[in-house]
Amino acid sequence: MDDSLSILVVHRKGGNSLKVKLSVSQDRYDEIKNALLAHGIEIEETADLVLSESNRYLDTLLVKELKTNQQVFLSIQEIVSIEAFGHSVEVFTQNKSYQLKERLYKIEALLDPEKFLRVSHSVVIAKDKVKAISPTLSMKFIVTMSDTRTIVVTRSYYYIFRESFGI
Repeated sequence: MDDSLSILVVHRKGGNSLKVKLSVSQDRYDEIKNALLAHGIEIEETADLVLSESNRYLDTLLVKELKTNQQVFLSIQEIVSIEAFGHSVEVFTQNKSYQLKERLYKIEALLDPEKFLRVSHSVVIAKDKVKAISPTLSMKFIVTMSDTRTIVVTRSYYYIFRESFGI
């Protein structure tokens, strides 16, 4: 299988440059970024067009630190949960939180479903970071995560959660 990078150059009307957001593994990020830049394609985190690798789940996410606004690569293994608050998406780790511009459903599609599970309309959790599960009387669960935050598994996701955790 040829692992070389092929690029289709797209010329836009009006001479505007094409801008894309990269959603690729960190080990290929620089290679792909440099090849795109060489063809006049700009890399921008707010671009509507997202270039991603197929048939693989992410191993890192490009996130923004809340305090410094610096963009950093965050290892997927560090994630405890990902929560949407309106148009803002926050990624929680053991000791920090980061911000993403991407929609939650798009992020969820890039994560390994063996490691991550959606538990409500606005929350995705890392299954290996669950420390305690408490059932409620109204077909919900209260989940305590490794960072001590509690998350409610809503009724819509009740049976999916039960099946995933073998309850």
